[in-house]
Amino acid sequence: MSLTVVLAVGLDSWLLATHSISWRAAGYVVVSAGTIHEAIEHFRAGDFDLVLLGDSISRENKKKLTFLIRGSNSRTPVVSIANAPDDFDSFADATLMNDSGLLLRAMGELVAERAKMRRAPTPPLRHGALVS
Repeated sequence: MSLTVVLAVGLDSWLLATHSISWRAAGYVVVSAGTIHEAIEHFRAGDFDLVLLGDSISRENKKKLTFLIRGSNSRTPVVSIANAPDDFDSFADATLMNDSGLLLRAMGELVAERAKMRRAPTPPLRHGALVS
């Protein structure tokens, strides 16, 4: 089983503690960051398959961190956790409800999609133009 490394930013510590066994059993290694600054340090130092933004950080900080990740040319999927169905964060790759079963399944789908994109052949370039 391959491991998926997740950077969990501002995730409720209770959620992490109560679900850590099932997350590990599903192949997830979770690195926790309580603040945006801590998350940036972890992100720069590590190689993450997914960034999970919890609800204990503000929407503005979630947005700021997402733009910093995108600005680094990273293709790491960013997922925002919501407590209500109308809490959609358009800056994230996905907004998921705070339900551990659904969350694990959706995270797996995002990581699989990212892996598929990495394996897809890149069209050859000729003089700066795509060759058809």
